[in-house]
Amino acid sequence: MKEQEYIEIYGARAHNLKNIDLKIPREKLVVITGLSGSGKSSLAFDTIYAEGQRRYIETFSAYARQFLGGLERPDVDKIDGLSPVISIEQKTTNKSPRSTVGTITEIYDFLRLLYSRAADAYSYNTGEKMVSYSDNQIKELILKDFDEKRIAVLAPLIKSRKGHYRELFEQIAKQGFVRVRVDGKIREIEKGMKLDRYKTHDIEVVIDRLIVNKDFEKRLEETIKTALYTGNNILMIIDVDNVKPRYFSRELMCPTTGIAYPNPEPNTFSFNSPKGACYHCNGLGTTNEINLKKVIPDDSISIKNGGIIPLGEQKNSWIFKQLQTIAERYKFKLSDPISSISQEALNVILNGGKETFSIQSKTAGVTRKYAIDFEGIIAFIQSQYKNSDSSSIKRWAKGFMDEVSCSTCEGKRLKKEALHFKINSKNISQLAQMDVTELFGWFENIESKLSEKQLKIASEILKEIRTRIQFLLDVGLDYLTLDRTSKSLSGGEAQRIRLATQIGSQLVGVLYILDEPSIGLHQRDNEKLINSLVKLRDIGNSVLVVEHDEDMIKHADFVIDIGPGAGRHGGEIVSKGTFDDLKSQDTLTADYLSKRKLIEVPQKRREGNGNFIKLIGASGNNLKNISVKFPLGKMICITGVSGSGKSTLINETLYPILNAHIYRGVKKPMPFKDVEGLEYIDKVIDIDQSPIGRTPRSNPATYTGVFSEIRSLFAKTPEASIRGYKPGRFSFNVKGGRCETCQGGGLKVIEMNFLPDVHVECEACQGKRFNRETLEIRYKGKSISDVLEMTINDAVDFFEHIPKIYRKLKTIKDVGLGYITLGQQSTTLSGGEAQRIKLASELSKKDTGNTFYILDEPTTGLHFEDIRVLMDVLNKLTDKGNTVLIIEHNLDVIKLADHIIDVGLEGGKGGGEILIYGTPEEIIKHKKSYTAKFLKKELKKKG
Repeated sequence: MKEQEYIEIYGARAHNLKNIDLKIPREKLVVITGLSGSGKSSLAFDTIYAEGQRRYIETFSAYARQFLGGLERPDVDKIDGLSPVISIEQKTTNKSPRSTVGTITEIYDFLRLLYSRAADAYSYNTGEKMVSYSDNQIKELILKDFDEKRIAVLAPLIKSRKGHYRELFEQIAKQGFVRVRVDGKIREIEKGMKLDRYKTHDIEVVIDRLIVNKDFEKRLEETIKTALYTGNNILMIIDVDNVKPRYFSRELMCPTTGIAYPNPEPNTFSFNSPKGACYHCNGLGTTNEINLKKVIPDDSISIKNGGIIPLGEQKNSWIFKQLQTIAERYKFKLSDPISSISQEALNVILNGGKETFSIQSKTAGVTRKYAIDFEGIIAFIQSQYKNSDSSSIKRWAKGFMDEVSCSTCEGKRLKKEALHFKINSKNISQLAQMDVTELFGWFENIESKLSEKQLKIASEILKEIRTRIQFLLDVGLDYLTLDRTSKSLSGGEAQRIRLATQIGSQLVGVLYILDEPSIGLHQRDNEKLINSLVKLRDIGNSVLVVEHDEDMIKHADFVIDIGPGAGRHGGEIVSKGTFDDLKSQDTLTADYLSKRKLIEVPQKRREGNGNFIKLIGASGNNLKNISVKFPLGKMICITGVSGSGKSTLINETLYPILNAHIYRGVKKPMPFKDVEGLEYIDKVIDIDQSPIGRTPRSNPATYTGVFSEIRSLFAKTPEASIRGYKPGRFSFNVKGGRCETCQGGGLKVIEMNFLPDVHVECEACQGKRFNRETLEIRYKGKSISDVLEMTINDAVDFFEHIPKIYRKLKTIKDVGLGYITLGQQSTTLSGGEAQRIKLASELSKKDTGNTFYILDEPTTGLHFEDIRVLMDVLNKLTDKGNTVLIIEHNLDVIKLADHIIDVGLEGGKGGGEILIYGTPEEIIKHKKSYTAKFLKKELKKKG
């Protein structure tokens, strides 16, 4: 074989890789698998992708590179046969409310182009089709329709606006015009002429009066030009005998009322551009409005006793002095219940007012003047929300507001003009609200609804839109709508959208590296995803996937298994070849794939403690007013296809309710009617997929809090006590005990102009992070730096007799992370490892037996063996009487649950209902449920 048919890697040593050499076939679907932390991501992302990226940046000029910042060369001797690399990771997408599915996939950009070039405009006043003419067409129409008639040609300037317009009349007179038409009557302009400023007026300038015939054609032409120039591309014709006006415009215009739209451009339909965004909500679709019920929740309390929540109880402040003045003016006392205060006075308190009034003092017999100058409580809260720099004040102000759909655009984000451009009687916002399947159907037969001219313009754009929608369908995202904000997408959805966008670009000869694309995907949609990757390979790309999913491994052309253990026990290639080659090997992965090892189904399901939490009438996003019972003391699994409403039900509705009840959490739950049974739990813990730390200074010891205990222990040693060292002395983040040369980092960054920054070991402390004096303090012969270098397994034995430290470390070991070191940088932990550290940190706290744990897809990034270890931990928790609720697609987890709640049937609009609930054995009897179908196979296979 020719050399270039492989990507050849020599001497890869990134993180825990043990100097490995490897040949990966090109233009094939290659899967890298192995235990969590064995080095899969180190090989795929930190070696192959990092080198590809570095080579790309090397092609730039030295001048350009200084702005990009250098990329560090990965720790590898050499890589041959590397194509340009594109990585599709699970990085969470843009959190901006302006980013939507439509904007990420570029479908919305093509829709904007389509609407700006091929849509018909309709008047928002009369619903008539808008018209626009060239100067020549206007002349021909006037000659034809007003032949031999006496007409006045006018240029409209003011349409239904208030004002006296004196300056405007002076300006018109200076331009040489002598007549204007004001509110339907033609008048001569007089010196100092002005109108009633409080009434609305229509004003047009009379450009010319003439009889229409061929002799005056030249004059008519000049008049039309002047009128269009003066009237901003609109002119008006009045037949002297029949006074009804007619409008003509170079731009789009309503033939009856004369309102005009500017000619559409793509950004007329963009909610991120001032040209298209709704004025009221700035294109966000929602506004924050004050909720009076939150400002005055109980009107039987007086203002003095804190009836107005933002103000609190009466104190000696300017605001209360103003309220006292208002009270005197409207004859009430601050100690009266708010319900007895007149509506007029309440209006001034809430919305503000300015007035001066006099009150005669009965005792002194003199009259005193009082001034009210009060901005109003509502305006005060709004100004604090808009203008304050403090996030806590903003949060305080937001507490009195509700996020409501914008009253002007009704949540559609665009100006009303943009919403009156239609194709086949649908505006762009209506298309963005359709789910992808419905949208595809709409575009299928659109040609028959378009005119010949529209077809000519739109044919290329339609082709682009269709292919992009098809790619979204191919990766199983048929339930998304284009207006769905990207911050509401799960990690797996965001990754598959990026995958669809990449397939859409149709590049060839590229190496794609994907990080577990099957996350958050139901077994039903796995097939679609695998087909998409096969398609990418077939057009001539190499596809490298880091994955644990059995189906994906089966479909791979070549499988690389990294192991044999994790962390420092991994980093070697234990097997490579086809799926069949892998099964015959003696590795952990092979044991599970060939069913030599199994995750056993429990003999009997737990009965629970007989109590329930009942959620009634949940209707957020696509939930269809459902009521759900969560049995306590069991392991509950929420299943269903992607987009069916699982996250909405648990993360957006149930968790915020529990959090608000127990910890006074501020997150507002999605709409629901009622909840029962909260008294049966006393703690709720949510463990999600977000990373535990983004700086190299964060590590498992600091995150779990065990490092504080270790520092306190070192501070109590006799030597430390003699020297007067406190726990802070043993921190590498504060001055005192740390090495000041590298500021406790252990590494120094050497900046090389034009070349990548180089990280070298600090020569002062040899990478130990602390100064000499601190390192002299030893506990059982080990310094604080030695302790950070220990693996969790070693540390468990070392601290065996210190219960506080031992308990926390033991839990980290129990979740299968015994191989990581205490001081390992958080940035080098895989997604699965970070989530298990969170889990360990929660598990090490004393549980009450009434704790409610919520885990969102905890098997992300976990190998079969890791899932077994994790489920052992969760089973122990449930055995103590706690409730563990897991949102999951992984059948190994689902089959272990005591109670399954299946949401479905489809995603998006076709979901949001509870299909069936009960034990796995009851679930598999359901005919329609997709989960039931796959679970049945799984229980047969391993039951």
